[in-house]
Amino acid sequence: MTDHSGLEAELRGAVRGEVGFDTASRALVTMDASNYRRVPLGVAAPRDADDVAAVLEVCRARGVPVVARGGGTSIAGQATGTGVVLDFTRHMSGLLELDPATRTAVVQPGLVLDRLQEAAAPHGLRFGPDPSTHSRCTLGGMIGNNSCGAHSVAWGTTADSVRELSVVTARGARLRLGRDWAGAPDGLRDLVEGELARLRTGFPDLPRRISGYALDALLPEKGADVARSFCGSEGTLGILTEAVVRLVPAPRARALAVLGYGEESAAAEAAAGLLAHGPLTVEGMAADLVRSPAGLPKGGAWLFVETGGESAAEARARAEAIVRAADVVDSLVVTDPAAQRTLWRIREDASGTATRMPGGGGTSRSSGAESGGEAWPGWEDCAVPPARLGAYLRDFRALLSAHGLRGTPYGHFGDGCIHVRIDFDLLTEAGIGRFRRFSEELADLVVAHGGSLSGEHGDGQARAELLPRMYGAELVSLFERAKALWDPDDLLNPGMLVRPARLDENLRFSVLPHEPVDVAFGYPADGGDFRAAVRRCVGVAKCRTTTVSGPAVMCPSFRATGEEEHSTRGRARLLYEMLAGDPVTGGWRSTEVRDALDLCLSCKGCRSDCPVGVDMATYKAEFLHHHYAGRRRPAAHLSMGRLPQWLRWVAATRTAPLLNALASVAPLAAAGKRLGGIASEREIPRLATRTFTGWWRRREPAGGGSGTLVVLWPDTFTEHLSPSVGRAAVRVLEDAGLRVALPPTLLVRGGGIGAGRRRAALALLTARRARVCCGLTYVSTGQLDHARRVLRRTLDLMEPVLRAGAPVIVLEPSCAASLRTDLPELLHDDPRAARLSAAVVTFAEALQRYAPHWTPPAVDRPVAGQTHCHQHAVLGDTPDRRLREAAGLTGELSGGCCGLAGNFGFEKGHFVVSKACAEEQLLPSVREAPAQTVILADGYSCRTQLEQLAGVRGRHLAEVLAEALDHSGRSAGEPQ
Repeated sequence: MTDHSGLEAELRGAVRGEVGFDTASRALVTMDASNYRRVPLGVAAPRDADDVAAVLEVCRARGVPVVARGGGTSIAGQATGTGVVLDFTRHMSGLLELDPATRTAVVQPGLVLDRLQEAAAPHGLRFGPDPSTHSRCTLGGMIGNNSCGAHSVAWGTTADSVRELSVVTARGARLRLGRDWAGAPDGLRDLVEGELARLRTGFPDLPRRISGYALDALLPEKGADVARSFCGSEGTLGILTEAVVRLVPAPRARALAVLGYGEESAAAEAAAGLLAHGPLTVEGMAADLVRSPAGLPKGGAWLFVETGGESAAEARARAEAIVRAADVVDSLVVTDPAAQRTLWRIREDASGTATRMPGGGGTSRSSGAESGGEAWPGWEDCAVPPARLGAYLRDFRALLSAHGLRGTPYGHFGDGCIHVRIDFDLLTEAGIGRFRRFSEELADLVVAHGGSLSGEHGDGQARAELLPRMYGAELVSLFERAKALWDPDDLLNPGMLVRPARLDENLRFSVLPHEPVDVAFGYPADGGDFRAAVRRCVGVAKCRTTTVSGPAVMCPSFRATGEEEHSTRGRARLLYEMLAGDPVTGGWRSTEVRDALDLCLSCKGCRSDCPVGVDMATYKAEFLHHHYAGRRRPAAHLSMGRLPQWLRWVAATRTAPLLNALASVAPLAAAGKRLGGIASEREIPRLATRTFTGWWRRREPAGGGSGTLVVLWPDTFTEHLSPSVGRAAVRVLEDAGLRVALPPTLLVRGGGIGAGRRRAALALLTARRARVCCGLTYVSTGQLDHARRVLRRTLDLMEPVLRAGAPVIVLEPSCAASLRTDLPELLHDDPRAARLSAAVVTFAEALQRYAPHWTPPAVDRPVAGQTHCHQHAVLGDTPDRRLREAAGLTGELSGGCCGLAGNFGFEKGHFVVSKACAEEQLLPSVREAPAQTVILADGYSCRTQLEQLAGVRGRHLAEVLAEALDHSGRSAGEPQ
């Protein structure tokens, strides 16, 4: 084995960018979005071409391989390696020049595609190719893979959009690649001119032929284009440092025709016939990939056909012409941009959605876990001539059936390119054997239909071994000779394209424990198997999106820091490597995992926004539970994790005024914050001098309504910090005719829903006084044993409510989300947990369901603020939108996360990230709001963040409606 000691020190001395050989840096790049895993020696983030050359010189002298990596979304394994990984996203990510006159741009390899699109858009231009990962894939990765995307029927592949490339070879030569042999290494022209006949006849003629090296681009009749030939070489020929790319005019207006067909073969056969109409896209997908067909026309499969024009009318006319030309079951033409984006998201999320199939299957079957049917890449993007697509899909489905496999094809039907995730068993020897046999037979099937093993994402390790079946041994030998001219030392990404590793080696699943991991949560969507939960992350990296629009949340900490370890994917990778035991050692005691999870806000945004439903908030709670088992916890876990305990003690001793007074004395407040692990920049919130339940016990009942009995949950924040929200909710609910009660406070057998008013002598002698609690603060700090005790006591208290079947209204979104998800997943062995979870409704849901004829007061004002991240991720906000609309509250709330997120923003060391999250959407939306705007913030954290960072008072929707009721003079229960 080669001795690599001293490699890190030598690289640090030669490179101005960062060099990371630590455990976390290596663990974060062991995988891309494929089935493969390799542990590198280290990672280097070069600042410029000189740094790239320096890395290559050091590694060449030591015989260490080098792998270039962009967004890490490759799905064939080509962005992984055992040597030094070059990360271009940190420094070499610039747009150096954009020339509208020549319609060109000069870019660095780490530039994210969406950043180029944003810069080109004001000039009416765009980069043609647009993979579904456009928000995080890089131009360097696109060039390395010759990526395509949905619009390739109009604008071709990345190779069609490249003018010139600057590369550094493994031996340090700096080349400028272009047409007419520009930049060709010595010997390449002689090689090509000696093999003209083979190059003219050895490549299939189809729009999506990505497999192998594009040596035919060097033919004289094709302009001897060295830059084009370099595209799709997967980092095996040279390291890209700069590119001149071509831009195309963007249509002024677009329309989307969604065409419904009976089944996918019918859609596939129709796709080629639509190309004559000049569409921008012809995308296809079947019903088994769609979570909900809402918004789609009738059918079992659909084509998404986009058209462009100088005006909306012209784009619509072209879309309608396509509808008339198509023989469809049903159709829909959409011109509204927001509605188009909603439909496109269904297609763009398919690569993640397809990794989970309903009904179990695949890996989960063989491992004994009912994990919802895991499916994997491996045959993600083969392509056939478009006219052959229907026949190919029928044969493909038959081959799946013959091997007892399931898959859900979708993709670029207009180009004959199909994406599919298949439920391979990649954990057992028998399953891996079937994976190999299926791969070999499918390769033969693709070739029989005149196709290419890769139609978009490259060969990598997944398909390179099978290239002789497509090209024959002699042409593959020619690829090897070309590689030797560019990289005679086989330094660059060895094992890819030529002399490849076997397709069933280096599979990432083999390193996971063979036995289930003992965990606290139930992981119902993963069959109770934490290994399957961690496997959920397939690396498509939607969490690395640097900007979000609309209600999206995931991943606020990554957008604040830009660091991979603070993305959902990065954290999932570290948890994966923790289970693997190398390079992350120490198991649950791992400091690398702890540090990465430290900046996770537990916003649950990934639970809804991640295409495969990774729930990092739950994984974080699980990790903290094990990490601190039997150990001293951080002060913040005690001060804020046990907040309900302390606040109940304060209420019992009636010391809130004293504590408020002490907190107003700066030296005392500073000392208290130090002791409690609270950020010095934070103000300590004032405690209510009278709790919500204290007000409830002393109020005059509104009179017996005839409506539904509802139980209003006195969460910790409403009870002790914002009782005005509870009072307002009671006012509104009773105005709507509902009968409001609070949960029982006495643990007594056979009790009723009395809200604690009746205190019979016998009950006082035999019962124990207690309070309900959702356990949120205990869960978020990983105190899961304590959370279980609290939640079981809560279930005991709530038994009369559950027997009565009364709905439970929870005003604080984070508490409602905890009861909906954490409760049944943590107490998965208690059937009462599921019953209480199902009984929970939000304030707006309660009014919609149980007072459907109630008319809210007219507020008639614009709104600003933010949809609570837990509301977005777990609860949904459709009822809230309807309620706001009915009250005349106009405008949209922003997405993202406020950044306070319960205890997160108060913890020492989190203030900078917390503020950065707030500055992303929430604070700008409030600052830009016109006068008289109502600032809505249903979450206590959101209101606190607004007050402390912007000096603005946000209000719960219940408060706004209650104030309007008071101004209107309506009394509770008054008929409307």
